[in-house]
Amino acid sequence: MVNRCKWAVYDELMKEYHDKEWGSPQHDDKALYELLILEGMQAGLSWSTVLKKRANFRKALDNFDYNKIVKYRENKIEELMQNEGIIRNRLKIQSVITNAKAFIKVQEEFGSFNNYIWGFVDNKTNHNSWKKLEELPPNTELSNKISKEMKKRGFKFIGTTIIYAYLQAIGIVNDHTIDCFRYNELVNLP
Repeated sequence: MVNRCKWAVYDELMKEYHDKEWGSPQHDDKALYELLILEGMQAGLSWSTVLKKRANFRKALDNFDYNKIVKYRENKIEELMQNEGIIRNRLKIQSVITNAKAFIKVQEEFGSFNNYIWGFVDNKTNHNSWKKLEELPPNTELSNKISKEMKKRGFKFIGTTIIYAYLQAIGIVNDHTIDCFRYNELVNLP
């Protein structure tokens, strides 16, 4: 039997996300944008809810193409508000556009969003050593710092707890518990 983090054992979609994606170092700007948006969409909801709607989000949001999303206008927001396949929260939907604009500005300044976000940790994953799920913090000094910095740059739905979840998702932080099979896989990456 495979030992995985306790949050991921309840349904197949969560298992697949945990086993193949969560905590793996992500450096592709398009994927970094997608996960940033999805983490913001999760605010107040379960990650399972967001994962179940991920394919619908990809379809509704031009496959998370931020260059297209920056051109969205009010009619597109209204169309998205009618889409039952996604999370229909006006502020969250508007943040998708706001964050696309801020994301592109960061790319222009740093060469890529990857350079910007991984620059906070000198391009090295922080490997924690949690024994139990209950030990994981909701945020850290690092997520506080990044959240504050991103807010100054105009990003929305990026509070410190959302940013900490984002850092876990993109592999800046390895928060797999030490008994999880993924923990050592990630620690031993070159």
